[in-house]
Amino acid sequence: MTVLSSIDKLFPPPETMSFPSVGVDISDTSLKYIQLKRKYTRDEDFRIEHWGEIKIPEGVMERGRVHDIAKLGAALSEMREKTDSQYARISLPEERAYIFETTISADTPKKEIRGLLEFRLEENVPLSPRDAYFDYSIARKDPDSNELRIVVSVYAQETIDSYYEACKQADITPLAFEIEAQAVARSVISKSKTGTYVIVDFGKTRMGVGIVYNGALMYTSTIELSGSQMSADMRGVLGDVAESELTKIKNTKGLMHTKENEEIAKILEKYAKAIADELSIRMHYWDSRGIDPESRKIKKLLICGGSSNLLGLPEFLNKELKVPVERAKVWTNVLDLEEHIPQITRRYSYGYATAVGLALKGFT
Repeated sequence: MTVLSSIDKLFPPPETMSFPSVGVDISDTSLKYIQLKRKYTRDEDFRIEHWGEIKIPEGVMERGRVHDIAKLGAALSEMREKTDSQYARISLPEERAYIFETTISADTPKKEIRGLLEFRLEENVPLSPRDAYFDYSIARKDPDSNELRIVVSVYAQETIDSYYEACKQADITPLAFEIEAQAVARSVISKSKTGTYVIVDFGKTRMGVGIVYNGALMYTSTIELSGSQMSADMRGVLGDVAESELTKIKNTKGLMHTKENEEIAKILEKYAKAIADELSIRMHYWDSRGIDPESRKIKKLLICGGSSNLLGLPEFLNKELKVPVERAKVWTNVLDLEEHIPQITRRYSYGYATAVGLALKGFT
């Protein structure tokens, strides 16, 4: 059984009949939303129809778990009123996801795949099939092999049911639920690109890591490092400074070792080193699996999220990890920046990567 599969995946409508859905990224502290629209059906570029951020009260969400369905429903209802759209694609938290790879015979009838995978759930995740929702994608079909490599994404039913109930209370029809990192990949990796990319979503309350191979999310995890932790340590030096001022210091001075910024730079560098160490462990795990080592070699590390604006972070990670690192280009598959200037500024856009990827799903 699956509710991860979207309506448009099961019955893909022509684009002229597609629902004007909103991409909704739900975190522990806020709900970001964006709705895209094409002026004409054949246009390559989109325009931003609606976008914004709604604060989620403290205690409503914790590490992706919904503690107060009614209050999350109220935030979703506010979003529906602002966008005048009943349909949405909703992000699911990485920390609640289980992902595993498996293989099946290439000649397995499509109608039998789901039943076959259901038998393999208990071997790979700590959930019984009756307590889980799952979906799958084909990661690779090698013409020289009689096997298909399948990636299976699994959530506990109670996790998705809580998000679904919040949508019902807001009178919103969820067309899809999707893991955050998969949505980010759709936003920041060009449709023409193949190979392996590491996606790092550095947010206020946690850091999500996804490894994407040929467009398929193969691995995800959460790192307990966050922008709010950096702010707390900075206040130990600067005193009771407003978050907006701390953000300005991170973004304009960051890891710069200048006389006036030396103490802060040391604090922030401690976090940057911890991030590099955590990413190194995950990248080593990926490299050590020995499956198609050449084609699965990591090409690039892409960072996004509201805390990714930390000055000097890409350069520091590049030096530590010995792979190309850059801030993600959120509008890669949305519009040509040479032709159009989006309403959302570049620095602010990094926090919208998940919502943009979800919104794009309606057009792919």
